[in-house]
Amino acid sequence: MLLTRIITALALLGVLLPAMFFAPPWVWGGVSLLFLVQGALEWGRLLGSRRGGAGLAVALAIFGLGWILMESLVPALIHPQAPAMICGAALASWLLFMPAVLRAVRPVGPRWWLAGISLAACWLSLFELRERSAFLLLSAMAVVWVADIGAYAGGRWLGRRKLAPRVSPGKTWEGALAGGAAVCVLAFAARSSLPPDWQIWSTHLLGRLGDFFGLLGLIGFVALSITGDLFESALKRAVGVKDSSQVLPGHGGVLDRIDALIPTMPLALLLLLLLP
Repeated sequence: MLLTRIITALALLGVLLPAMFFAPPWVWGGVSLLFLVQGALEWGRLLGSRRGGAGLAVALAIFGLGWILMESLVPALIHPQAPAMICGAALASWLLFMPAVLRAVRPVGPRWWLAGISLAACWLSLFELRERSAFLLLSAMAVVWVADIGAYAGGRWLGRRKLAPRVSPGKTWEGALAGGAAVCVLAFAARSSLPPDWQIWSTHLLGRLGDFFGLLGLIGFVALSITGDLFESALKRAVGVKDSSQVLPGHGGVLDRIDALIPTMPLALLLLLLLP
């Protein structure tokens, strides 16, 4: 099992890193869109409708391909505030309906509308962040990964109080705090040690907001990543499955790998746009 996970992870890195760092932005846009389209199919299955998932995937593909073409050929057609408005609408929807979802441990609210705008905003954020800098994109994603690793380690060693026992019994408050602490420590370490031309997302945030409010922003970012993880856990628990699919051997489905990115990447882009 471990070997399978490692092989799959290396294969993914072999596709994603070259597309992110060495190819034109539209290539990364296409590659990331394929992953999000698969995530849409899995989300549809978790909501109990393969046909609905297929429709969601087609709509997302049309949106993504249309955006790439307009950005490449006729950028004037895209309103300058469109990315911020889409990300803001997605975040507002997410924050509005997450409490009800997590309380009920089932997909409540405008399920398909929430799925559509969340996935569209996530893909758009991945694409627009890459348009600005591959380092900016990777460092924003790394905040989520560091939080997840820190939460796992902290929960394993120190975890006592359950964070959301009805949704994800393995998560603890101690783990969440450890994840937030790991992110804050590494953010300051990155600011002091990495070259400015790398354009690190957390360094940009700390530079624009200052240390205190920058830390609050990072903590909020980590908290939002936890809601993404809990939300997908609630979807899976509602239908009694362990993984969203088996498309990634050893890792489950694409949705299992991007659940925390879905709400956080729109926030990463929105903060960047609001704090230029």
